[in-house]
Amino acid sequence: MKTNVIFFLALIFFTHYAMAQENETGQVELKPMKTYLIERNIPNAGHLTPAELKGISQTSCSVIEDMGSVKIQWLHSYVTDDKVFCVYKAVDKEAIYEHAQKGGFPVNAIRELSTIINPETAK
Repeated sequence: MKTNVIFFLALIFFTHYAMAQENETGQVELKPMKTYLIERNIPNAGHLTPAELKGISQTSCSVIEDMGSVKIQWLHSYVTDDKVFCVYKAVDKEAIYEHAQKGGFPVNAIRELSTIINPETAK
């Protein structure tokens, strides 16, 4: 039971923080991850087959594994007719660009999310 609690706490910690870096005094600091919305222009994206979407997803996951999940994490994506909107956690925009370059994905816009609201916000 104690091991499960420690694992759970470590998982929460690494979901929000990443990339150990030394500061000016030589102390190691963890850089917080931010949440980003990435816009990708992909003509006919809404007509991609399940097999094509699976292949794209596998490529993305493979690149993330190579980069390290403490630097970048893919949360989910929304596919429309001609665009894909992806939600990622990353240490910075450069990590998003690196992922896109390594995976062969377009990046037409990146926006850092400042807040998430939903119907619960109205209560």
